[in-house]
Parts: sequence; C-alpha cells; structure tokens
Amino acid sequence: MRERSKCEVCACWGIIFALIFLGAANALAERTPKTPATKTPRSSQPKQAGRQDDLFNLKPAADLALHAGGAHKADALGHFVEGMAFEENGEMDRALEAYRKVLNVDPGQAQLATRVAGLLIQQDDFPQAIDVLKDAIKANPNNAEPYQQLAFIYLKYLKRTDQAIDYANRAIALNPADAEGYQRLVEIEVAAGQEKKALEVLDRAAKVRSNDPAFWMRLGKLYVAILFKSDSQPKPDELKKTNEIFKRAAEHAGDDPAVLKEIADYYAASEQLKEAIPLYLRVLELQPDDANAREKLATGFILTNQREKAVEMLEQIIKEHPEKYQSYDLLAQVLDDEARSLQRANRLEEAKAKFAKVASNYEQSLLINPNHPSTYLHLAELLLGPLRDADRAVKLLTDARRRFPGAPEIVYYLAIAQREAKQSQQAVATFEEALHEAQLDEDDEVINAKFYFNYGAAAEQAGLYEKAADLLRKSIALDPANSAEAYNYIGYMWADHNMNLDEAETMIKRALESEPDNASYLDSLGWVEFRKGKFDQALSDLLRAAKTVEHDDPVVFEHIGDTYLKLNRVREALDAWQKALALDPKNKTLVDKIEGTKKTIGKELPVKTNPT
Repeated sequence: MRERSKCEVCACWGIIFALIFLGAANALAERTPKTPATKTPRSSQPKQAGRQDDLFNLKPAADLALHAGGAHKADALGHFVEGMAFEENGEMDRALEAYRKVLNVDPGQAQLATRVAGLLIQQDDFPQAIDVLKDAIKANPNNAEPYQQLAFIYLKYLKRTDQAIDYANRAIALNPADAEGYQRLVEIEVAAGQEKKALEVLDRAAKVRSNDPAFWMRLGKLYVAILFKSDSQPKPDELKKTNEIFKRAAEHAGDDPAVLKEIADYYAASEQLKEAIPLYLRVLELQPDDANAREKLATGFILTNQREKAVEMLEQIIKEHPEKYQSYDLLAQVLDDEARSLQRANRLEEAKAKFAKVASNYEQSLLINPNHPSTYLHLAELLLGPLRDADRAVKLLTDARRRFPGAPEIVYYLAIAQREAKQSQQAVATFEEALHEAQLDEDDEVINAKFYFNYGAAAEQAGLYEKAADLLRKSIALDPANSAEAYNYIGYMWADHNMNLDEAETMIKRALESEPDNASYLDSLGWVEFRKGKFDQALSDLLRAAKTVEHDDPVVFEHIGDTYLKLNRVREALDAWQKALALDPKNKTLVDKIEGTKKTIGKELPVKTNPT
C-alpha cells in the first residue's frame, strides 16, 4: 500500500507583516548603503570581528573627475587603480596609502573620502576617519555625503548625539530631496529614544517636492518602521498618513514593476487588499512570469484569512476585464486554498466542487494565454490529485508537451498522468524520455529521488518488476533519510507477486523502522507474512493496520478477509470482504471471492453493495 501526506497553513497579521516588510522593520537598525559593496577577504580584517556596518560598503568611484592638472590627474588615477588592487588582495594598509595619495591631489572626492573613512573605521581609527571626511567637506562643502557619514560616526561610535544631529541636518540642507539625510536623522532620533522627533523629521520630508518614487518608497518604509508594530494593527490616523506617502510613490512609479510591487507589498501587509490587488495585477501585466508577485498576492490572501474578500474582488476584476489571464490564475490559487481547507475538514464533496472551480479558472487562463507552462502544471496537479481525472491530464499534458518541446518537467508530469491512466507501457517510455531530456538540460530539480520512485511505480504497473526494483533502489540511494516509502513499495510489490519474500520482509521492516505506526507499512508486513504462511502473525499485523489507518481502506480489509479464510474463520472472512466491497464497489475480484466462498459453504447470504 502507498500513502499520501498533508500539510497545513497557519496565519496571522503579524506573520505576513514580518514576511513582507521585514526589511522596513529593520530600517532603523541596519541601513543599506546607497552604493553596492566591494568584497574584502576576511583574512585581511583582523580588527573587524563583530563589526560590520554600511560605512565600509562603498563601491570604488567609476570615474575620478579630478580637478588637478594632467600629470597630477594621471598620478591620482594610477594611485586609485593601485589602491583597488591592494584592497582586492586584502592589503588594507597599502590600499589606504594609495587612496590617501589620490585625496592629496583632490580631497574633495567625496565618494572616495567616505570609502577611506570606512577603511579607517575598520581599523578603529575614528579620528583619522573624521579628519578625512572634514577635509572632503572643506574641499567640496556642497556635497552632502561626507556630512551623512560623519553623522553616522558620531552617533554609532562616539555616542555624541548633538553633533550627529547637526551633521545630519546640514546634509539635508544641502540636498533636501535626498532621502538618505532624513534617514540618518531619523536613525539618530530613534537611537536617542525620541520617536516623536523622528516622526517630525519624516513629516518635514513629506513636504518636499519630489518626482522620484524611490524617495517616497524610502520615506514610506521609515514611517512603517516607526508607526507599525508587528503585534498589532496600525491606528487609523497612522495608516492614513503612511498611505499618503505610498500613494505618492505610486503616482511617480510609472511602469516600474519593482516599485509597484513594493507598494503592493505594503498594502498587502497592512491588509488593504483592495489597493494591493490592482498593483499586483499591473506588475504581472508588466512581468507575466513574476512568480514572486503572484505568490505574494496569493499568500497575502491566505495569511490574512481574507479568502472570501479576495474571491469577491477577483471575480469583480474578471467581470470588468475578462481578457486578463492573471486574474483567473490568482483566483484559482485562492480557491485552491479554500478547497484544501475543506478537504482537511473532511468536507469532501464541497472540496471536490471547489477543486472543479479551480480547474475551470486555470482552463480559462490557458484559453487566454496558452503560452504559460506553469498553468498547465498547476492544472495537471489538480487532475492527477483531488479531481482524479488522469485521462484529462494526459490530454492536457500532451498538448503542453507539443507547445513546450524540451521541457523535462512537462514530460515528467505526462509520464505520471499516463501511469495513473493505466497506460503503463507508454508511461515507462515517457519516463525514459523525461530522464533523457532532464539529463541533457542538467536539470537536477526533475531527476531526484521522487522521480525514480514514480518511474519505479510505473515500471511495476507495467509488470517490469526487476526494473522497478532497480529504479526504487536509485530513489533510496539519492535520499536515504526519506526512503521508507520506497522500501515499502519494493517489499509490497514482491509480496503481492509472491517473489523474493525474505528480502521483501526485510525491506518492509526497514520502512517500519522509520514509521512504526504507519498503517500502509503494517499492511505490507501482514501481506508478506501471509505469503510466507505466517497467518496468525499476518492477521495480528493486518488488524493493527486497520486500527491505525486514518480512513478505512478496502485493500486492508481484503487482506484481512483473505487471512481469516486461511485460518478457516469463514464468517469473519466474509464480513471483512463485505467491508472492502462497500468501500470499493467496482472490485470484481471481491465479488468473486464472496460469491465463491458462499457457494463453498453452501450459504445464500446476500452480497452487500454500495447503495450508490
């Protein structure tokens, strides 16, 4: 016997807030630099243990616009390249020496000055770092960056809040449209326990005229970091204020999918799905294959437990824009989660009806956009799983394979569908084709332990028992820690076909070592014991399986009936078979067993069938 596993999803507002806005929540603790980092070998940083901050993560200047004459400029450029080489090799002292020669020619190179200051901080040389930055200010007093870095040093390392505030304010005065200066000042006020003053800084920034969506995004995240607490929802006035900032970001975002997605993340995190949905849909229009946006939207609905609202909104969007396939895909995801929730609650008929709606939405999506392979796979999983329509899955995946040649995952799913549709020989051939295509593509995501398990099951169904055993052994070898199911499959296959019984028993017992109360494995053990003539022991293990199984299983009851018959407990055998037949009314073998046994004992007991 084989078994299926389940998983459950739990949710709360705090969880989705943490997932989507983790970066914003940490904005005041560890800020991201304006410029990307250059990696420095660890071996060259003996004084850096325990300290890593944004002051060091400044990229080398791409072009030194030096103001000195030609010869001096050439020398400076040479020293700059030399410094980069030393830094790359981890020779920090020599790198600093080279960079300082550049600054001797032009101390107003603010970007290089902040880099040198960062390297000096690594060596705990705060006075020298401050001198370099102040020299840069003297040479180029209109550049805000050295002021920002000085504010950072005075706050974090020297604990001198007043000076830090002064430098941050001077940076803002020089460049009021740069969010960096406001963030520095907010960091200082928050570190001093002055959240009210930090909000006043943000309110001042909100009055700036800027068409830069990044400015408003950064400002919005700072508001979120201060006003929004992960254990409670924001107050209405706080929400309104923050919404206004993100609204400005959206107004200036144009068709930038990255910015639009971040704005949608904010609305989803704050449970404003009416605002989030159109933005996510716009992102998917701009980037149809953005799985991250799709997952965030669907996950947002689930985690905030707003499925009904999401369904209502998506259905309305579909009514207004029936030509957009993304809406059908998203609605399918939300309905799928509802269906699985019903399934877990054992409301199986309702779940099946809901799964049918899921499939219908995926089908509509494919009618509009048949060039989206993941939708074929989602629909195939439904047809092979809860809807149990393998023939339809075969037809769907055959079409997908024609549209997407060379896609091993689609071929793999087609092989599974053919196996479930009892097209055994064809399934084995298709599995081999999937294996070949995946090997050509070096696709390790397809060729794994599960692949060989499914391939082995197809070979067993086709009567290729030795091939099946070899494939299942490959599955075990690839993932020995999770191989119980494969051990059980080999053992049950051999027991069912009355072959290799000693090895079959060993295999099944290996499976039970991992899961001693697994009803499927207990049934397999009972069946191999039956085949070996150990009927009393077989009956004991089979009855344990019947007590342990989550839902009554016709195979277990059939095995129990067979064992009772071997023990000459005919009436009990008939009772067990009748239970099996009620669960599997189309099983002709069971009907033959019952009728044949009745004739043997000369009884005319009515055969029970499922009234449906």
